[in-house]
Amino acid sequence: MDTRTQLAEPSPPDPAPPAAPDEPQAVRETLEDYTLRFAPRSYRRWTPMVVATTALGGIAYMADFSIGAGIAMAHGTGNALVAITVAAAIIFITGFPLAYYAARYNIDLDLITRGSGFGYYGSVLTGVIFASFTVIFFALEGAIMAQGLKLGFGLPLWLGYAVSTLMVIPLVIYGMKALSKLQVWTTPIWLLLMVGPLVYLVATDPGTVDSFLAYAGTDGEGSLNTASVLLGAGVCLSLIAQIGEQIDYLRFMPPKTEANRRSWWTAMVMAGPGWVVLGAIKQAIGVFLAVYVLSEVGPAAATEPIQQFRGAFDAMMPSWLVVPLAVVLVVISQIKINVTNAYSGSLAWTNSFTRVTKHYPGRMIFVLVNLAFALILMEADMFSFLNSILGFYSNCAIAWVVTVATDIGVNKYLLKLSPHAPEFRRGMLYAVNPVGVTAFTAASGLSIAMYFHAFGDTVQPYSPVAAVVIAFVLTPLMAVVTRGRYYLRRSDDGIPVPLLDAEGNPSAVTYDCHVCRQTFERPDLAACPAHDAVVCSLCLSTDKAGDHVLPAAPPVPLSGT
Repeated sequence: MDTRTQLAEPSPPDPAPPAAPDEPQAVRETLEDYTLRFAPRSYRRWTPMVVATTALGGIAYMADFSIGAGIAMAHGTGNALVAITVAAAIIFITGFPLAYYAARYNIDLDLITRGSGFGYYGSVLTGVIFASFTVIFFALEGAIMAQGLKLGFGLPLWLGYAVSTLMVIPLVIYGMKALSKLQVWTTPIWLLLMVGPLVYLVATDPGTVDSFLAYAGTDGEGSLNTASVLLGAGVCLSLIAQIGEQIDYLRFMPPKTEANRRSWWTAMVMAGPGWVVLGAIKQAIGVFLAVYVLSEVGPAAATEPIQQFRGAFDAMMPSWLVVPLAVVLVVISQIKINVTNAYSGSLAWTNSFTRVTKHYPGRMIFVLVNLAFALILMEADMFSFLNSILGFYSNCAIAWVVTVATDIGVNKYLLKLSPHAPEFRRGMLYAVNPVGVTAFTAASGLSIAMYFHAFGDTVQPYSPVAAVVIAFVLTPLMAVVTRGRYYLRRSDDGIPVPLLDAEGNPSAVTYDCHVCRQTFERPDLAACPAHDAVVCSLCLSTDKAGDHVLPAAPPVPLSGT
């Protein structure tokens, strides 16, 4: 059949109807928060600032305070602050193109990764890496909350781990609509409790600033040196994958128009790469508070946020109010971030599982899987060897994010060897694209080997730098070597209506999928080779026989080839 045949006239761009009550829960889930899908215009009814506030609410985690404190305890304040700044700059630069593509084209990081050098199945590996990120940080935040529950209520840690895990389940069931309300309403309280103590201590006791700046670390050296800075930056760079969680919200941005362009860009930058500015500030505050409470609690406990804020609150309010407020801050922070960790992790696991098995089991199954993995890590006391876990993990995360960011910034815009508009649909992409897969594998493999001293102790601190450089160099090099041939399996999806509207936004024209009988917007669909109809992206993903998948066709050569 000629897949370029004219399809029936599209229906008007009305919102997609809700799934019928007797349809499986999985179908209702995917239409609630568009799991594995392009997020349609009919669903994206929030203003740019509401989306930004919701996304920024997800970075209320307390881990930054522990990370900053841990680096300072090991290397001193000077090295810690430089390491934090270096890592923040790398995270901002690499996060910008990813955030822009998510907000502009309304797809999550996994869908972006597919069309940015990895291919339809090649991005399964990075999906698992991102899912692992959410597990690690859920466990870290859960451990911090358990420390607070132990201090405030005397709960043993093992029970606190279970409580911090189970309480998230009812909050994460309802998807984006419920999460946006939770984040918007809790953010002002969280900001007040976090910033208030710092302002008070600096204003009433300026000597705390001098002690903070002079702290030389537990070994008493603390002089600025490259190895210490890079080791600290490597720990901070484990947070580079946080952009994936920001994108899970940013994909719901409204279309960018002339009328909203200023607020659109502001929201995209703030909630996209801008998250790291607040993150770096929190890490620096963690150093400050750890130095402040060090003499009272010792270096081990000084990295615990509950102890940091207990010490800070103790200086500014009655003793009976100190512990309750510290516990409230920790609990609010844990809930804000861990609903995001559970939500984003479930999307990542589901995405990878669906592509490999061609079966969509429903997102809630993977919410439970994510939480189970996190609980195991907590019970194994991951908090005690936090920096080692994050230092190792950062090499994988850096290699992935830098590869995708380089493909967008260099291969798409400069070399023009990668298609400008992102592609994620099965049938349109090759199974594996050697550009991203090769760059990612080499960068992560060599940097991990360096981290584990395979090339000697001297270069071990440079493993994060190696991950950045190798990914940045190999991504365009592989695109040039392959001449961009493995990005698109075909360039025509068989639908005559343009993918983008006149303003460059994804088209809001709708069609009915002839498999699931639901209505979807143009970017989520492709023509069916066996019928004069269209099929949605999820039905293509779950098509075990491949009957609805378009055949390969030579794509139109890109201008850079």
